[in-house]
Amino acid sequence: MLCESCNEREATVHLTQVVEGSVKKIHLCEECAAKSGLDLQGPISITDILLGMGGGKVDSMAEDRSCARCHLRRSDFKKTGRLGCPSCYETFASELAPLVKAMHRSEQHTGKVPAGESLRVRMTAAVAVLQQQLEQAVAAEDYETAARLRDQIAGWRSKAAEDAKQP
Repeated sequence: MLCESCNEREATVHLTQVVEGSVKKIHLCEECAAKSGLDLQGPISITDILLGMGGGKVDSMAEDRSCARCHLRRSDFKKTGRLGCPSCYETFASELAPLVKAMHRSEQHTGKVPAGESLRVRMTAAVAVLQQQLEQAVAAEDYETAARLRDQIAGWRSKAAEDAKQP
């Protein structure tokens, strides 16, 4: 198979990209891949790919960032794809949000929840959705809808408070 860029050399680098369900395959020779900025010699992690950092230049200020608690560096996170402690989530929040969204196609958790927490999690999610709708209604100056949403939020919160009191 010939390189799709130069149409001269044999394609030895094969990339597959899935964006919103559509699959795009790219076949390049090593030379064209290198020209595109892909570092074929260095290690590349899934975090590099998802964050778009594979071989590109990185802001030196961001590269030097490290967790104040466990001292995990940004480069360590890139290599392993793992954080060192709970404080890392705050330290690397700007990098984690797009990474999670790219991996899960959502910023909202939709997986399994421990049995005892199911109701609380559903309530929290419902309140978050209602809160967002309330903000939109206020921005649109739709005060009747905003009042209805406010009352629904208050109802969910009072139910949550009652459930928290029960053993």
